[in-house]
Amino acid sequence: MTDALLVVKELRKRFGGVTATDNVSLDVKPGECHAVIGPNGAGKTTLISLLNGALTADTGSILFDGKAIEHLPVHRRSRLGLARSFQITSVLMDMPVVTNVALAIQARQGHSFRFWTAAARDRSLVDPARGFLDQVGLAARASEPARALSHGERRQLEIAMALATDPKLLLLDEPMAGMGPEESQRMIATLSALKGNKTMLLVEHDMDAVFRLADRISVLVYGKVIASGTPEAIRNDASVKRAYLGDEAA
Repeated sequence: MTDALLVVKELRKRFGGVTATDNVSLDVKPGECHAVIGPNGAGKTTLISLLNGALTADTGSILFDGKAIEHLPVHRRSRLGLARSFQITSVLMDMPVVTNVALAIQARQGHSFRFWTAAARDRSLVDPARGFLDQVGLAARASEPARALSHGERRQLEIAMALATDPKLLLLDEPMAGMGPEESQRMIATLSALKGNKTMLLVEHDMDAVFRLADRISVLVYGKVIASGTPEAIRNDASVKRAYLGDEAA
């Protein structure tokens, strides 16, 4: 695991008598998409929150790009290049789509959101913002207010805003949640285009998306990693079928 960008070792988090993550260990290599799957209550969202700093682990370690980060707050981890898609910043519904992304670029540069008017007119912010929108398929909607976007398009905007912070690792917490079939396919295409260029840790219930996107998959059940490997290995793992995939893996 010496070449891994993210190394998680024996991460444990309890809430009262419930162990949400139970000595979780996994690693994410540069450029790969590593998916985490599991049934409801398996500890997936807790794991993501531990990784980005929204929660602090009881025990265990998190090594990111060679640095121990398990005790760092969210903003320090973000500065190191760890981005959780829906927590980059709130989408500002009354502002143009492109301005939302320009503000994310401005925030990455350490400037306040108070200067949003300047951001909307600054070509050094707007031009790259349009480039990020193009990456997620929203270039044609750049000038429209964010509230005009559909649910799926707003999730695409969140991805663009995450990319604008120049992350080394994208933490994607159920990016297909609440989407219809067409929107899900667009999101899969968006994330597929990022593969190899951005390292991603993907938590997702949509098994079609997981098996199309993931290079490796870790399976969480009751807070424990019961299997980790290639999609083909996970698809054929008898314990995973019994615990979670069932007929979907057939």
